[in-house]
Amino acid sequence: MGSSTDNDLAPSAEFLAAFRERADAGGLMTFAAFMDLALYHPALGYYMRDRRRVGRTAEADFYTATSSGAVFGELVAAAAVELLGKDADPARFTFVEIGAEPSGGVLTGAAHAFGATRTVRVGEPAALSGDCVVFSNELFDAQPLRRFVRKDGGWRELAVRLTPAGGLAECVLPAAVDEPWLPAEADEGYVFDAPRAAVELADTLTAGDWRGLFIAFDYGKTAAELGSACPQGTARAYHRHRQHNGLLERPGEQDLTGHVCWDWLAEALTARGFREATVESQEAFFMRHAGGYLSAAMAEAGGAFSQKKLAFMQLLHPGNLGQKFQVLHARR
Repeated sequence: MGSSTDNDLAPSAEFLAAFRERADAGGLMTFAAFMDLALYHPALGYYMRDRRRVGRTAEADFYTATSSGAVFGELVAAAAVELLGKDADPARFTFVEIGAEPSGGVLTGAAHAFGATRTVRVGEPAALSGDCVVFSNELFDAQPLRRFVRKDGGWRELAVRLTPAGGLAECVLPAAVDEPWLPAEADEGYVFDAPRAAVELADTLTAGDWRGLFIAFDYGKTAAELGSACPQGTARAYHRHRQHNGLLERPGEQDLTGHVCWDWLAEALTARGFREATVESQEAFFMRHAGGYLSAAMAEAGGAFSQKKLAFMQLLHPGNLGQKFQVLHARR
């Protein structure tokens, strides 16, 4: 593969026009607004384009647990039934996947006991009601981040501006920001990426009177970790299976992501009446809540090395996805 040129990395003329339309009079917008534009613009946004994003092919940008096929869906279904409890009939519940890819939902081709399934694409209303299992996989990390830098003893928000040459550059807004969720102390130059839009999304999804189970697979950290152990922030870009820090490159054509704050999401669920909001590693979640399915599947496979065993290794092994991803779950 050849190296990228400046023209490959530059924003398209269409994106620059959309940026100018949304920017303020000085050609400026916050990084959160830029990330929203780059990911969710109706025509130019990365997640709004009709293209393959997930998979192990060269044309995709990243792979997730869903790349393991129906095995992941069957593990999720088994864990959800276990978490609902022995007194709950899964046939009464609708399994709703939020942010499903165009290629299909997590339960596509997977055996499950739910009465119905729904997939909600990005931008579509969830319209949740009745008894539900609300599931997402790497949804919250793709919500716009507010970026801050520690400067002169206070926090300043990072923004994106148009350059005289017609490109994009990061800059620092002059006004100090004082929010209760910003770390009280940090070293000069510390970058804090605040996933506040993820909290707003969690609040929206848990509004209303639907009952059941909330399950979110993602990667994140505690508020304390975000405020002390990530001096360069957590925002990253993904393009053709390469993670990099060029957040302003090829906007609309690459993924932008950042760690969620598990504390904030758990607090949002608790405020909506959910009980026992718990965060576990993906490995621990499946071992604890889908153990029966795992035992039966391993016994059925016997000593043979099968595709299913390979999928288990990818999903559960700490060196693969088992510890990289965590799961937040709660019941109402």
